[in-house]
Amino acid sequence: MPGPAALAAKLLAVWHATGREIARHCGADAAQFLLIEGGSAAVLLSIAAPALLFLLPLNLYAGDSILDDQFSKTTINHITKGSPLLWIHFVFTVIVVVLVHFGISAIQERLRITRFRDNFGNLSDPSSNSTAIFTIMVQGLPKIIGADRAVLHEYFQYRYPGKVYKVIVPMDLCALDDLANELLRVRDEISWLVARMDSRLLPDDDYDGGEGGLGGGVEQGGWKGIRHCLICCWKWWKGFCADVMAKFGYTDDERLRKLQEVRAELENELADYKEGHAPGAGVAFVMFRDVYTANKAVQDFQNEKRRRIGKFFSLLELRLRRNQWKVERAPLATDIYWKNMGTPRLSLKLRRVFVNTCLMLVLLFFSSPLAVISALKSAGRIINAEAMDNAQNWVAWVQSSSWLASLVFQFLPNVIIFVSMYIVIPSVLSYLSKFERHLTVSGEQKAALLKMVCFFLVNLIILRGLVESSLESAILKMGRCYLDGEDCKRIEHYLSASFLSKSCLSSLAFLITSTFLGISYDLLAPIPWIKRNLQKFRKNDMLQLVPEQSEEYQLENQDTNGLQRPLMQNESAYDNSSMDNPEGQDLSVYPITGSSPAPKQTFDFAQYYAFNLTIFALTLVYCSFAPLVVPVGVVYFGYRYVVDKYNFLFVYRVRGFPAGNDGRLIDTVIFIMRICVDLFLMAMLLFFSVQGDSTKLQAIFTLALLVMYKLLPSSSDSLQSTLLEGVQTIENVVDGPIDYEIYSQPRFDWDNSQG
Repeated sequence: MPGPAALAAKLLAVWHATGREIARHCGADAAQFLLIEGGSAAVLLSIAAPALLFLLPLNLYAGDSILDDQFSKTTINHITKGSPLLWIHFVFTVIVVVLVHFGISAIQERLRITRFRDNFGNLSDPSSNSTAIFTIMVQGLPKIIGADRAVLHEYFQYRYPGKVYKVIVPMDLCALDDLANELLRVRDEISWLVARMDSRLLPDDDYDGGEGGLGGGVEQGGWKGIRHCLICCWKWWKGFCADVMAKFGYTDDERLRKLQEVRAELENELADYKEGHAPGAGVAFVMFRDVYTANKAVQDFQNEKRRRIGKFFSLLELRLRRNQWKVERAPLATDIYWKNMGTPRLSLKLRRVFVNTCLMLVLLFFSSPLAVISALKSAGRIINAEAMDNAQNWVAWVQSSSWLASLVFQFLPNVIIFVSMYIVIPSVLSYLSKFERHLTVSGEQKAALLKMVCFFLVNLIILRGLVESSLESAILKMGRCYLDGEDCKRIEHYLSASFLSKSCLSSLAFLITSTFLGISYDLLAPIPWIKRNLQKFRKNDMLQLVPEQSEEYQLENQDTNGLQRPLMQNESAYDNSSMDNPEGQDLSVYPITGSSPAPKQTFDFAQYYAFNLTIFALTLVYCSFAPLVVPVGVVYFGYRYVVDKYNFLFVYRVRGFPAGNDGRLIDTVIFIMRICVDLFLMAMLLFFSVQGDSTKLQAIFTLALLVMYKLLPSSSDSLQSTLLEGVQTIENVVDGPIDYEIYSQPRFDWDNSQG
């Protein structure tokens, strides 16, 4: 444990660390995450001022509804239905929308320092020198192009004469990875089979344990005879089975011959990869000499795809399957899962259909542990109702017989929910996203983020607000309510004073728990501590084909002073060279593996983004219903900002992450933040439609506000003519090997070790 002086120095360094320093020393992902947290805290702080100064006194002293508890008097329920005072809540709704809109725009502007290009492909940071800004990625090519890439180069030279710098067509690395795994498996089987055949040539004394064996002189009397009899019976049985298998042609010699034939075929296929004659991955990276041409190429191909009807293709374009192309700006070379390069489209679609179908079913029926427990209870009652009644009686008796048992049963459901929502469900969704085989790390994180946001929104907002255990039960109740023709006021029930007060109180309690329990859990950082201790007992394998599963890039193996050096005074700083420079990195990280060239992240950005977005949505949705929710949300984001900033600098920090990325993940985060505003407006629309004025003007104006907000520009980015006029050329950036070309070339030293 550090001493008080060292801890104070670290906290002071954390306080003074700027966004650019975080991006340079911890990576663009960490800087973007902290900017989102700090921006969310600032936005909610601006909302907290009118909420506490105007709405809270309004609800407390101007309301005249008869309510029992003091907390309900602080909510919107204290104002009677149809009261003119609700217009103040509508004005507050407008203020919230305006503040959040300009707050998100300010966050986007600050995020520019962590991106090497904007949404239009222009440079966000003029000092950026990444090769990705000159490169486009073409998907949908025929795999035969891998052996004859000159055709593709000729086509782009024809479209953009003199502007093409290089065309890189990777080999089918997905098939190569499968080939390598199969070859290693066959070699292992051959080695094992040869060893077993050689063991049969050993003398019988060595096999059955004669006087000179390991058991000689130890066993006495009848035990020795029994052992000898059992060994003879075992040898006879093995010989009998071998004779039977030999009659059907299943001998060890025959199996060895077939395995050797398979090995020869696999080695011939591997030789094609070594000689460069293997099929391509169906993907190409086209590098242009300037940024303007790269942006123009993306726009040209995307516009042609929209106007495909009535277009005729030349013979060269038909040969290149021009109608199946998908052209986009290339991601960073370090952002690509090179092992997935070449995965068939059908396989990708089937994987994603399977994962999304499973996700929808789980969201509908088993979205939370409470839903699983309810389903198990229902199934048990169908199978044996008497046994379930006895079990419930036993549980009730245990709770009443001991205070310890009562305490355990009281906190056990909350512990199960915390473990499932904080550990189990994010881990499962991360593995499902990895199963989809995304081409880039950011694409995988984006998929995991969307899945986690859906889970958290359903469990922590929708089901918590409806006080239901699953969506299926809520849908069934709503269906019976409206389809049976009864006089049912289900929406009115959800927005009634008692129900809404319970929902607000539950959400406030959850926010307080998340603020002080969840963030304190992250402050202790138990997961990295456990991983570092387990790493000491991990077996050191001689052959590691997938370093992302075996290399943790532990913080303890790095120079501790190096972590503090760029942040402390009187110390030399890091080299300010860009992390995107190929010469500044180890370009031999990628053998034939499934890993990205970047080191493995020890911080799950998708999980924490999803949870933070859920808290942001929860605070916005209830900011007008219960103003006390807003300051708790401010404390949550402010507290988490400090804790995460400290963890990034001194706990989770790993060297090697680029200081700028293309912002695909952060664009999704910004999009979801805007969706949170939509949820807030929809909640206010439902409230005003039920509890508002009799003329429904408040509901109509809220709907108009929602439409106007959706029509507002979602980004402040615009074409930067100054940057396009002063075009940066690729010759000023490339000084040595090209990262795309080096990362796409697999290493075969693992094969040389096999002899």
